Amino acid sequence: MFVISNDRYDMRVPVRVWLSGREQLEESCLAQAVHLAKLPFVHKWVCLMPDTHTGKGMPIGGVIAARGAVIPNAVGSDIGCGMIFVPVKVKLSEIEGIATGNGSLMQLLIGDILRNIPVGIERYRTVQESRVLDRAKEQMELYDTNPELLPLIEDGYYQIGTLGGGNHFIELQADEEGFLGIMIHSGSRHMGKEICDVFHKKARELNAKWHSQVPDEYRLAFFPTDTEEGRQYIRWMNLALDYAYENRQRMMEKVMELVKRHLKKYAGVDTEFGEIINCHHNYAAIENHYGENVWVHRKGATRARAGEIAVIPGAMGSYSYVVEGLGNQESFCSSSHGAGRAYSRTGAMAAFTTEQVILDLKERQVVLGKRKKNDVAEECRFAYKDIDRVMEQQNDLVKPLKKLRTVGVVKG
Repeated sequence: MFVISNDRYDMRVPVRVWLSGREQLEESCLAQAVHLAKLPFVHKWVCLMPDTHTGKGMPIGGVIAARGAVIPNAVGSDIGCGMIFVPVKVKLSEIEGIATGNGSLMQLLIGDILRNIPVGIERYRTVQESRVLDRAKEQMELYDTNPELLPLIEDGYYQIGTLGGGNHFIELQADEEGFLGIMIHSGSRHMGKEICDVFHKKARELNAKWHSQVPDEYRLAFFPTDTEEGRQYIRWMNLALDYAYENRQRMMEKVMELVKRHLKKYAGVDTEFGEIINCHHNYAAIENHYGENVWVHRKGATRARAGEIAVIPGAMGSYSYVVEGLGNQESFCSSSHGAGRAYSRTGAMAAFTTEQVILDLKERQVVLGKRKKNDVAEECRFAYKDIDRVMEQQNDLVKPLKKLRTVGVVKG
């Protein structure tokens, strides 16, 4: 970790960067961090995790603590995006080499997951159950001051339990002892983006009206939390967080059911599962740090309080980690949320061919489930930083408990 002092760029507070050297930090990412460090309400310092890269307004892998303010673009457009993981008490060796009428057992599992869980822009054709949305409808007085967002609630019934696209995935993995695991990366689907866009626009209008000292070009328009608009954003953000949590849970339940059914039928195994871990990495929450109650914004960052168990994924065909937080106060008890991009999506498509990626996955014995493969290079492991190097750079933030490699993956 190194520190960029606040006097170097005329910042109010310094920037703490969990990288081994300044040369590893993109100029555009640094510029966004400098903007954050100039905000009048930022508490103590700005943090950049080792997976940091340029985002929209605020870097991905960025953490700030704000006094009495929330920033929609410092939470991000996929509110509640995060991870869910469950260990499977079955070894990979127990199912390898088993043939079915649809290829190997792993191929059958990946294919059946792809058939049963909508991915990309797909959705369910019928209304799905959702405790979160049912509760929102019962408490409509909390949301009806934002009529432009109300359709998201009804629309959400068709998207609950769906994966989405981009860097979202469902993976079957194996740990270093050979035991299987199921890992899912997804968020609040369309809901989070609409909430972010609507409230960022409102914040820009209000900041202009108030003659805010935060320049509009920073794309960091904010709400004081004691304003009605600030309270509205927090209510909608929390709804999206709960929806994203339930979305992951619903997908996990379906994948667990499929794994249990097929392992019993083809391998004669009665599958047992361990404890589920479900955690966000795009959100803001009130926490106490250095004696003050502040709104900690984690945009592509995972909470890592002392003893807290969390999930840090790598890239498709690479490795992922289950970790225990060390409660490092300097990071506001945070860690990276993944490996972090080394190439943009368009950059990855230009640098790596579909054939290269498919061959690499085959060589690593990874079963891929994806309807259209022409954009698979966007999310290949070459497009991301080395997850092991990222973990080395945050050994004061988290302790690895389990290292997992991809053996099967579903992508949108």
